Amino acid sequence: MSRMKRVLFIFLGSLSVSLGLIGIVVPGLPTTSFLLLGAYLYARSSKRLYDALLNHKYLGAYIKDFQKGMSVRAKIRAIVLMWTMILISAFVFIEIDYVRYILIGVGVVGTIVMSRLPGRKPEIEE
Repeated sequence: MSRMKRVLFIFLGSLSVSLGLIGIVVPGLPTTSFLLLGAYLYARSSKRLYDALLNHKYLGAYIKDFQKGMSVRAKIRAIVLMWTMILISAFVFIEIDYVRYILIGVGVVGTIVMSRLPGRKPEIEE
């Protein structure tokens, strides 16, 4: 990888992680998505930064949980919550039809992505 591309990936990864951090406290701004993008960009450009993010006391859990997969119950809850918010936004707050269609289209894509995530069996409580 060229030095310029590596520097660009590190910059974009840092920007993405920063947005993920902001997303922890700002409602509506995703956290996990930005942290996953940051992890991907770091993995492609800097093993040291990737390892630091993955082993971070708080942020690493977001990435490790995603890598393990989601239980079917968690997927269903996430999709139901996502569609609840999309439909409320589309039909209560948005008055422009094409924006509604875009929002619903994004919801369809999100549903497809969520349904294709790796699954894991529910953990047995002892």
